[in-house]
Amino acid sequence: MPESYVPKEAMGHGDGGSAALAIGEAESLERRPGAAPPGAGPPGAPVGKPRSLWSDAWHDLCRNPVFVLSALVILFLVVIAIWPQLIATGNPYRADLAKAQQGSQPGHPFGFDTQGRDVYTRVVYGARASITVGVCATTGAALLGSLLGGLAGFFGGWGDTLLSRLADVFFGIPVILGGLVFLSMVTGTTVWPVVGFIVLLGWPQISRIARGSVVTAKQNDYVQAARALGAGNGRLLLRHIAPNAVAPVIVVATIALGTFIALEATLSYLGAGLKPPTVSWGIDISTASPYIRSAPHMLLWPAGALSITVLAFILLGDAVRDALDPKLR
Repeated sequence: MPESYVPKEAMGHGDGGSAALAIGEAESLERRPGAAPPGAGPPGAPVGKPRSLWSDAWHDLCRNPVFVLSALVILFLVVIAIWPQLIATGNPYRADLAKAQQGSQPGHPFGFDTQGRDVYTRVVYGARASITVGVCATTGAALLGSLLGGLAGFFGGWGDTLLSRLADVFFGIPVILGGLVFLSMVTGTTVWPVVGFIVLLGWPQISRIARGSVVTAKQNDYVQAARALGAGNGRLLLRHIAPNAVAPVIVVATIALGTFIALEATLSYLGAGLKPPTVSWGIDISTASPYIRSAPHMLLWPAGALSITVLAFILLGDAVRDALDPKLR
C-alpha cells in the first residue's frame, strides 16, 4: 500500500497538527493508489504559479481567430502608415488631367481621381493621417480620462462631484456640430487641431469608466489590507488599484480608436477636419461624392479602406473585452 500523503500543516504537535494529520489521512484513503496529491497537476508536470488575468487573457486572445485577423490587419495598416513606400512607389500629389476619372489601368489598379491623381497611391498614403489621428487622440483621451476619473473615484468628495458635472457638460455637446464650430476657426493643415478636438470631447467617457473601476477596486480586501499596513495613497493607486482597474479602460479605448478614425473622416468629409494638401480618406471621399455615378471607383476604394480600418479596431476591442471580462469566460 503506498505511503499516505501528509500536508505540511500536519507536521507539528498539539491539536492543530493532529487535526491536519487526520484530514491528510482521509484524503489519502479517498485517492486511488498512485494518484497525485491535490494541486499537484498531471504526473510529471512542473508545479508553477497560477496564471494572472493578463496571461489568461493573452492565452485566450491568441486562440481567438477574430483577434488574430484584426490584429494582422491593424499591423499592416500601421506599417503602411509609417512606410507607405513599401507598397506604393508613386506620388500622391502628382496629377495628370488627361487621365482624370479614368478607371483601372496597368500600374494603376484603382484608377484616377478628378485631377488625374493615382487613387491607389492616395489610399495607401491616406492611412497615415487616419492612424495618426486615431492613435494620438485615443492615447490623449485615455491618459486624461484615466487620470481625472481615477483621482475622482479614489478621493471622492467635491472633486468627484465637480468632475461628474463637467463630464455631463461635455456629453451634452453634439460631436459633429461641435467639430464644425471648433475646427472652422482653425486654419492649419496639420492633424493636431483634429486630435485636440477629439481628446476634448473623448475624455469624459473614459473618465467615467476609470472612475467606476477605481471605486470598485478600492473596496476590495487587498486594498483595505494594504491601507491597514500603512500604505500611502500613491502606493495604493499605483501598485494595488491601477493594475486591477485598467482593463475596462483598455477595452473602451481600443473600441474608441476605430470610432475616432471614423469621426476624423466625417469631419474631413464635411470640410472641417483635415484640409488639403493633407492626404486623407475623408477628403478623397468628399471629393469623389459628386462623381459617384460616373466614376464610382474614386469613392469606393477610400471608403472601403476606411470601413476595413474601423471594423478591424472595433473587432479587436470586442475580442479584448471578451478576454478581459471574467463573466464571459
